Amino acid sequence: MASAEPEHEHREDEEAPAGEDEDTGAQVAPIVKLEEVAVSTGEEDEDAILDLKSKLYRFDKDGNQWKERGAGTVKLLKHKESGKVRLVMRQSKTLKICANHLVLPTMSVQEHAGNDKSCVWHATDFADGELKDELFCIRFASVEIRVGSMCIHARGTSARDDCKTFREMFQEVAESQESKEENNDATVVADALEKLSVEGKKTEENAGEEAPAATKNEETKTDTDKKGEKPAPST
Repeated sequence: MASAEPEHEHREDEEAPAGEDEDTGAQVAPIVKLEEVAVSTGEEDEDAILDLKSKLYRFDKDGNQWKERGAGTVKLLKHKESGKVRLVMRQSKTLKICANHLVLPTMSVQEHAGNDKSCVWHATDFADGELKDELFCIRFASVEIRVGSMCIHARGTSARDDCKTFREMFQEVAESQESKEENNDATVVADALEKLSVEGKKTEENAGEEAPAATKNEETKTDTDKKGEKPAPST
């Protein structure tokens, strides 16, 4: 009597799954096709004239305390056409905007309570989508390099140097914007004066043209009156 074991083994070989490394040649089409999307930062028409790592705080008037806005990169961006400069700061991880305002001639930045690593200034900020009067404080930290048990500052990355650079650049921009506004005001005044001069000249020319016309009308009227007069009856 023949044994059924070989047939059983043959069936097991047929039902054995394909190896993991075996290429079945199947192709699966993606359910959703993703297209490349251009991401706009809103800074394409601006040049960065300052770019520093820092941490930003805003003063909470209700709680009478400083509250952290975020840690990231603070930039001074100059528009390529208008020349206006704005301060923009984003959080390093989420890229959420912490501060977004123009640097105006009326602004000034000062050291915070005599601390040469931080400084404060007032601004009308638009980071939250609406204009708000804010008191900001920015703090710069030194980049440290640890060698064994010693900790040294990386060259050119001192918090004092960064804070000084920020203050000087901020103040320089504010003063340059003031000069620009004065020039713009002078240009506006000059244009207005030129316009008034042109209009005055045109008025004089029009008056000169109207005067001969009026004289001619008067002469015509006089001739007509003379023609309309009847001679006195002779006696």
